[in-house]
Amino acid sequence: MSIVVTAATGHLGRLVIDELLERVPADQVVAVARNAEKAADLAARGVEVRIADYNDPTAVAKAFGTGDTVLLISGLEPNRLAQHRTVIDAAKEAGVARIAYTSVLGGPDADFELAADHRATEQAILESGLTYTLLRNGWYNEVYTDQLAVQLEHGVVGSAGDGRIASAARRDFAAAAAVVLTGENHEKKAYELNGDTAWTLTEYAAEVSRLARKDVAYNNVPGETLLGILVGAGVPESFAPILVDVDAAIERGLLAGRGSDLSRLIGRPTTPIADSIAAALRK
Repeated sequence: MSIVVTAATGHLGRLVIDELLERVPADQVVAVARNAEKAADLAARGVEVRIADYNDPTAVAKAFGTGDTVLLISGLEPNRLAQHRTVIDAAKEAGVARIAYTSVLGGPDADFELAADHRATEQAILESGLTYTLLRNGWYNEVYTDQLAVQLEHGVVGSAGDGRIASAARRDFAAAAAVVLTGENHEKKAYELNGDTAWTLTEYAAEVSRLARKDVAYNNVPGETLLGILVGAGVPESFAPILVDVDAAIERGLLAGRGSDLSRLIGRPTTPIADSIAAALRK
């Protein structure tokens, strides 16, 4: 019986593996990856690597064993719902002990477009009859701090108004996943995971200005304007409207936080956005 992490070479997956290795021996951890070369460093740490692509049901079926605990990290491709169903079906067929899924803050209450596949995946898990834990992740600090170079040159642009964002560092969410995967009494539970403190994009820009010692303003624009900016910056035309819709959801308060599940699970305060900005500036 192993703890199996899908998408293990992704940004979140690697951090989950790190957190698991602080809690359990490496021979209890399995990394599912599409590319053996990218997972070579994980294998070098004693983690078993199983090669499978979400789009290959046969390979996915071989990735799980009876009694395993599986973390399904949500995919990024347009067909991710079908991919998630492939993993759920394989997990059920294998007889895994439990499946945990990285969903979205609010779960069924998250009515924005990016959340649709998460809602449908949650429903598929419930209908499967598998024992589950739902990790409803809020926004990562890195969604914004990864764009610091652009922000320092052009400012922060969005259409979220004064909507608040209760984000946390990606490593905070990874730690919560590891706690749930290795701990007890998490069966049939849904955790709403968000940062301790919510902030607006105006406050974010002010913090960037303070830490970078450079004036950076937040320019709130209509959704149609933001759409044009995103497409002009190279965001695919099929995805840009989804990002604009996220800002509309932020303005409606859907990412402002839903309690303290995250800090309670990890046993410490979540990482402030200022800390993540400072870390990004040091890179």
